[in-house]
Amino acid sequence: MSSPFPGMDPYLEHPELWPEVHNRLIIAIADAVAPSLPAKYRVAIQKRTYLSEPADSVLVGIPDVSVLSKNLTHQSTPSTFTSSTVATAPRDRPLTVRMPMPVKMRESYLEITEVPTGAVVTVIEVLSPTNKRSQEGRRLYELKRQQVLASVTHLVEIDLLRGGKPLPIVGEMPSADYRISICRGDRRPLADLYTFTVREEIPSFTLPLDSPDAEPLLELQVLLNGVYERARYHLAVDYSREPVPRLQAEDAAWAEALLRDRGLR
Repeated sequence: MSSPFPGMDPYLEHPELWPEVHNRLIIAIADAVAPSLPAKYRVAIQKRTYLSEPADSVLVGIPDVSVLSKNLTHQSTPSTFTSSTVATAPRDRPLTVRMPMPVKMRESYLEITEVPTGAVVTVIEVLSPTNKRSQEGRRLYELKRQQVLASVTHLVEIDLLRGGKPLPIVGEMPSADYRISICRGDRRPLADLYTFTVREEIPSFTLPLDSPDAEPLLELQVLLNGVYERARYHLAVDYSREPVPRLQAEDAAWAEALLRDRGLR
């Protein structure tokens, strides 16, 4: 079964579901791009790992920290002791408390490298909630972003998350639900920015490579549709409920009519 939405399915943004969607989409992009690359290139899945704040685990649905319903709709934060918490116990017996432990975060991204030289030609990032909302995750990602932008490596950022603060650009950020930016190493500081809403299809674009090599077309909508169908996300999502995060009022009314027309409400 395919997604009822024409573009990005907002129900896939739920913090319990997004890490799986992210990983599947990264692999789908790598598998789709590889056959179209000139023989001197290869695409590799890379990972960065870091320790982040305990609260960040709620953004990515880590068990025992975020508690979610069977239908992936409601979430609650863990109970914690604060300075104002009142607890009593016999003086000779200690209380058992839970400490705020750092969370190990793992984020995947893609690198297209030139095999003869080992040079990283293009970095492809599919943003995670921690890149847009958490202090440590955003700080580390912005540092990585600055390092790429200071080099000749092309940078492709795919933001399919409505929540959080968009990554910065110079000037006013256009209003949109989702964004894709392509910053070529030979055009800095200029970049191509695609913006689109939950009602629109995800635009296709070419992946930048070294000139004059032929650049493969990335049909992200086709890839996401394939991920949805192979993963059978229609069995994991309850469309009778509201997505997390919620849609704006006008988009919520549009989605209500769309889902009713598909018999999902």
